[in-house]
Amino acid sequence: MVTAADTMPTVRAARLDRLLVPVLLVLVALLFVVSLGIGPVRLTPLAAAQGLFSVSSDPHAVIVREIRLPRAILAVAIGGILGLSGAAMQGLLRNPLAAPSLFGAPQSAAFAAVVTIALGWTDTLSWGLPVAAIAGAFASVFLLLAVAGRNASLLLLILAGLAVSSLAGAGTALAMNLAPNPFAALEIAFWLLGSLEDRSMRHVMLALPFIIAAALLLFSQRGAFRVLSLGEEAATSLGVHVDRLRLAVILGVAFGVGASVAVAGSIAFIGLVAPHLMRPLVRYDPARLLLPSALAGAALLLTADIAVRIIPATTDIKVGVLTSIIGVPFFLAMILRQRRTLAGGVV
Repeated sequence: MVTAADTMPTVRAARLDRLLVPVLLVLVALLFVVSLGIGPVRLTPLAAAQGLFSVSSDPHAVIVREIRLPRAILAVAIGGILGLSGAAMQGLLRNPLAAPSLFGAPQSAAFAAVVTIALGWTDTLSWGLPVAAIAGAFASVFLLLAVAGRNASLLLLILAGLAVSSLAGAGTALAMNLAPNPFAALEIAFWLLGSLEDRSMRHVMLALPFIIAAALLLFSQRGAFRVLSLGEEAATSLGVHVDRLRLAVILGVAFGVGASVAVAGSIAFIGLVAPHLMRPLVRYDPARLLLPSALAGAALLLTADIAVRIIPATTDIKVGVLTSIIGVPFFLAMILRQRRTLAGGVV
């Protein structure tokens, strides 16, 4: 006999499901407004909102529209696509530790961007830059899946990702060593550290079309991720084209990560942390994980970008440095938890 007490957890979970996305949307909106007010010139949220919609040439309005608005838009777009890419890769590989940054996608995208700049093929405001970065990210993810195989273990995936990221990092370091002048080396360092500082609406226009295309492609596969959780054979028997799904995820991750790296450098661990935080709240459903992970990624990067402007320092700390400082202990904790789970299964 089912009692009222038995149905309470289900009712609460259903309420949480309905509230999760609206709450995340409100959180992202609040952080967006706060981001517009943070900087050398502090503005209240009301003053920042007024400056955003003002048509005057008031200094506060210029600061908000020309300097802080592109930075906030990029934080939302890049954080969102990194969170979404992490959730998609975890759904494809059926592994909670999968993430673009662990498999060398940002590093490879940065390497491709650096090479095109060093060889004089593109500049930092050219459409060729995101295209090159996308090609680098695509090559890294494709190489990872080709080397590790379809049913690779966690250890094999991490080792393959380490090899790809190490190769890309070595190539980037070589490009820095061979840079013809210190200004070129300084520009290359930007790709290594990751930053949203001094971004303009031109950078937004360079990245946003590719990020939107990536998001649409990954969201279009959400139903397949739920079926794939049953295993590749079961998914194939239910009509899912696994090879087509794999290609769609590779392309989506490459477009999103490549475009992000092209305008903001390498920002790590957002794609790992955001899905992990959201997974228990969607009851471990890989299809329903995508949107909350994207919103959580946007909130995380907005928070990190606000933090680097608040932390006392002679210059802005690079946001990629802060996300790595936070993400590495988080990753190690996840590995320890995974090890305990495996040990418990063996026992």
